[in-house]
Amino acid sequence: MDLTEATSLDLITVGKDITTKQEAFNFLTEKLYQAGKIASKEAFLNAIYERESESVTGLENGIAIPHGKSDTVKKAAFTVLKTNTPITDYESLQPDNQVRLIFLLAIPTAEAGTTHLDILSELATRLADADYRNQLMGANTAADLLQLLGPLVGTKSTDNVNEVLSANQSLVAITACAAGIAHTYMAAESLNKAAAARQIEIHVEKQGAKGVEDRITAAQIKRASGVILAHDVRLKDLERFKGLPVVDVPVAEPIRDADAVLDKMISKSQAYRPEDQSAVDDDSVDDQTNVWTEIKDSVLTGISYIIPIIIAGGMISAIAVMIAQGFGLQSMINDPKSWLAILKTLGGNMLGTLMVPVLSAYMAYSIADKPALGPGFAGGLAANTIASGFLGGMLAGLLAGYLMKWMKKHIHSEGAFSGVITFWVYPVIGTLIVAVLMLFVVGQPVAWLNQALINWLNGLAGANALLLGAVIGGMVSFDLGGPVNKAAYAFCLGAMANGNFVPYCVFASVKMVSAFSISAACLLRKDLFTDEERQVGNQTWILGLAGITEGAIPFAMADPIRAIGSFIVGSVVTGGIVAYYAVGLNVPGAGIFSMFLLKGGVGGLMNPLIWLGAALLGALISTILLILLRKQKLNKKMA
Repeated sequence: MDLTEATSLDLITVGKDITTKQEAFNFLTEKLYQAGKIASKEAFLNAIYERESESVTGLENGIAIPHGKSDTVKKAAFTVLKTNTPITDYESLQPDNQVRLIFLLAIPTAEAGTTHLDILSELATRLADADYRNQLMGANTAADLLQLLGPLVGTKSTDNVNEVLSANQSLVAITACAAGIAHTYMAAESLNKAAAARQIEIHVEKQGAKGVEDRITAAQIKRASGVILAHDVRLKDLERFKGLPVVDVPVAEPIRDADAVLDKMISKSQAYRPEDQSAVDDDSVDDQTNVWTEIKDSVLTGISYIIPIIIAGGMISAIAVMIAQGFGLQSMINDPKSWLAILKTLGGNMLGTLMVPVLSAYMAYSIADKPALGPGFAGGLAANTIASGFLGGMLAGLLAGYLMKWMKKHIHSEGAFSGVITFWVYPVIGTLIVAVLMLFVVGQPVAWLNQALINWLNGLAGANALLLGAVIGGMVSFDLGGPVNKAAYAFCLGAMANGNFVPYCVFASVKMVSAFSISAACLLRKDLFTDEERQVGNQTWILGLAGITEGAIPFAMADPIRAIGSFIVGSVVTGGIVAYYAVGLNVPGAGIFSMFLLKGGVGGLMNPLIWLGAALLGALISTILLILLRKQKLNKKMA
């Protein structure tokens, strides 16, 4: 990239006597204003300081890259200041950084994700080169600096440093910083250059603002003798490096001394020998994942992200209602302008408006990373618009995820147009396609199906409701948090999103059955269980009160047929009773406190008695069965 396209000779100053950050910002802002790049100095300064309040923009080696994103910027540009003496009050990532060279970026708000990132990534990559930094610091005139900012001539790019091979050493690395921009690229470039100089093969993946770039392939991992993790934020997909020696450092570490990081890695990996790599396709770009596994993972990811929203929204609504009922404020909660009504509306919007878009967005994110978030949110909103509910949200998430996965594979975000592709083509085109498909094509049949599901659920009564509750109950205890349990959970959440709260109430009651039965069985017949089993059993009832089924997993694994069979029978009874009486619950994850938040059903004190009583009855049945079956097992061993 030619950086001079975004600056000019009149925007570069060399040899200025400025000693404070405020002076520097005022001076550079004036430069931009005189050059006609900004309309308001005051508005732009506010934008700079707003960005400074988020995190420091001083880097290392005497360099700082502040930036202001504002509508007052007419055209994206940057101005440069090289001072005679260091600026002593400029906060930096490197504590002793004496700033002498400042690049101030002015970015229109509309270009925050495109031009902004292009300039920053190019600057960061260049500044990772010590020789280049020295040339900048040694520039005596504005013309010299401008020339250095032009196209790099006679330098070899390290983007393809994997051409430099070593028979003895192959490494992989990931870089990621909080903003996902400057240090992400600088650390990657530093590692590439240091490895190339030492004839070490290295492949660096960048997890930044553009999503995952230069993703490490299965072949590269298999060939590698170690992995370097240079980051200040949580990294994605680390399980793929299981078994490899790891060096974990802050993202700034490779920028300061990439050779030292490589030395650590080499020392740690000396005893490691990769296995034969002949069976791996070196041209593979991504690990091949079974499509059904990918879909399942995306659904579970989406659900994991909506759980906090559902719990918070449901609890806020419930608190508002309880305040109104407890203090006789019913008239206030019915007044849409009152604080109590606003509080209830907030909780309701989290459940009714946010839940489906967040579900679809993070399902898409699970499949195609950050570029899929925008289309995923749009698809979820479209699902809400046509009333296709939870089912529509899941469909939108899958559409957005696989569409963006296809676009990333066939429309590459590289070269001069990388910013345009990443931050315009991907989200805009992706959103339009997903929205059109949801609103006018596939979404309508799903909306019809969703309405049919609502009508079916609302029409269930008596024996039909009992059967549904029994099926949900059996699924909950079948694998105690596994895929079948999660399928029941997804169905219950979908019903909740559509305004039917009975299925989730069943789910919440049944979750206590297995935990209670284990504790009761261990208490009543200690002789049938080992010391380790009794120790677990003494604690599972507490997990049951919290609505956690996983405490029963050790028993299920040790004796799956007898344990799971017992749990299912009791759970079927519990689920059938709760559904038969049509008791509802719209607050997930409340555990035993759910009994105070129940809706519908018989009403009054009967609802909590039915809900908790059904769980206790189911637990009693499971306890009796578990004891009988365990006794039978021991008798067979003794025979």
